[in-house]
Amino acid sequence: EYPSTLVAFVSTNSITQGEQVPLLWNYLLSKYGIKIHFAHRPFKWNNEAKGSAAVHVVIIGFGAYDQTNKALYDYSTITGEPNLILCNNINPYLVCGPDKIVVKRPKPICKVPAMKYGNMPNDGGNLIFTDVQRIEFLKIQPEAAPYFKQFIGSKEFINGNPRWCLWLKGVAPTILKTMPMVLERIEKVKQFRINSTAQPTRNAASTPSVFFFISHPNTKYIGVPEVSTERREYIPIGFIKSEIIASNKIYIVPSSDLFLFGTLACKMHMAWMRIIAGRMKSDYSYSGSMVYNNYPFPQNPTDKQKQTVEATAQHVLDVRAKFPESSLADLYDPNTMPPELVKAHQALDKAVDLCYRPQAFINETKRIEFLFELYDKLTNGMFGEGRKKK
Repeated sequence: EYPSTLVAFVSTNSITQGEQVPLLWNYLLSKYGIKIHFAHRPFKWNNEAKGSAAVHVVIIGFGAYDQTNKALYDYSTITGEPNLILCNNINPYLVCGPDKIVVKRPKPICKVPAMKYGNMPNDGGNLIFTDVQRIEFLKIQPEAAPYFKQFIGSKEFINGNPRWCLWLKGVAPTILKTMPMVLERIEKVKQFRINSTAQPTRNAASTPSVFFFISHPNTKYIGVPEVSTERREYIPIGFIKSEIIASNKIYIVPSSDLFLFGTLACKMHMAWMRIIAGRMKSDYSYSGSMVYNNYPFPQNPTDKQKQTVEATAQHVLDVRAKFPESSLADLYDPNTMPPELVKAHQALDKAVDLCYRPQAFINETKRIEFLFELYDKLTNGMFGEGRKKK
């Protein structure tokens, strides 16, 4: 009704990240032909109220018409002052580029192994044990010892202190019947599932001795925690031994490929993750279908470039191993991260950057702009793009 009206609002930065973007901006772009005319990328909003918590906000000005020379303000991580960038177009992620919207995808857009959810018990807690509970259980039922495996989610992977699970996949019925306390747990799982309001859970009552969802590989695998604090420059990503069971709070890639690990543990992937991932409160909430499956991995790196990434990725792991008493939470806390580990990641970042282009990326915004351009090429402009106004 008012096509020439320009409006602006202040919002938390969640509307420019993760699954919020397709939900909100696909509608605005396709139905109303909205174009962003100016925007302030995320910055800390403080007020003078005593004890108030600072939040990250964005300012977006838009209208149902287009114009040239759009203004994008990017805030320095050092000074906090805005830098003006003139753009032909500002997309819903507040990046100079086409109105490209990233949506969930069942498969990666690049030739990389599939990423899966970890294993989901859906057992009412009857197959999961703390260390103390496992010890007490085995005092009475020592025959069950071979069937306990370490069980980790995001929290345990990052902070340590793994739990344990009864992993009964493939265990013969004749063996199960020799362990009455295990049978008691299995019966409790069955009753929990029978009483569920969800039909898939009720269906799983017919197989109460095993997890509701199983994705565990028989080889070493890459683990990516679903939830990680925004304070860290890098999500702690690592290899997990095959004898450890990852919960559904960890995404798993059944691979021991150092090049793949390096491309996930680097600054380039972190920049993409910060834009595309959702949030749990202010923490990052990683998503295989949103982040990994849409990530534009390096295209056609040379053998030498791959070898350099592999070597620097291994160095990151070697430096971590020098601190066996430190958890990943300790190692990746920005205040306690060892200088040697910082330098190892910087070397890995540089090696991965060179797989994309010879020129250095001067800041994270430039990384995102480049990745969106590559994403656009890889998807041929066919997926999730808002309809342009005629």
